[in-house]
Amino acid sequence: MRHVRADGYPEFAAARAGHLYRSACLLTGGDTHLAEDLVQETLGRLYTRWGRVSRVGNPAGYAQTVLTRTFLAHQRRRSSTERATDAFPDLPDPRGADTPLRLTLVEALGRLPAKDRAVVVLRYWEDRSVEETADAMNASSAAVRTRCVRALARLRELLGEDLAEYATP
Repeated sequence: MRHVRADGYPEFAAARAGHLYRSACLLTGGDTHLAEDLVQETLGRLYTRWGRVSRVGNPAGYAQTVLTRTFLAHQRRRSSTERATDAFPDLPDPRGADTPLRLTLVEALGRLPAKDRAVVVLRYWEDRSVEETADAMNASSAAVRTRCVRALARLRELLGEDLAEYATP
């Protein structure tokens, strides 16, 4: 059995778990249970490779890449007996001000295909560059740019008039 060095891993995992969970919730379209599973699997994969990962210049970015690839792999192997739902649990927003807007956006995001959702989350939520997004998704930069344009157009189509009521003049 191979010995795994965990120097600094507990601190890293504690510091990044919340951020990974928020990203996973967006990737899964609000499925908090699946988001927890994805984060757990991501942290497990990081733990087994922590010796190498800790020497990487940006372990947080590496963790985000592992999360994205874990999500995409899950989408590819999802059982045909599972059914997606458009009902999201009512979670109170501590600020309370933009809850309807957030729910509308998360619902629309959940209706996008998995790769489109991943592109939108990485590019606009995580504020990653096209190249970083392409690396995380194991795709070309041109494919990411094309997917971004199409995903945003689809989001606008899905949101339609729903978003107009939240616009501030």
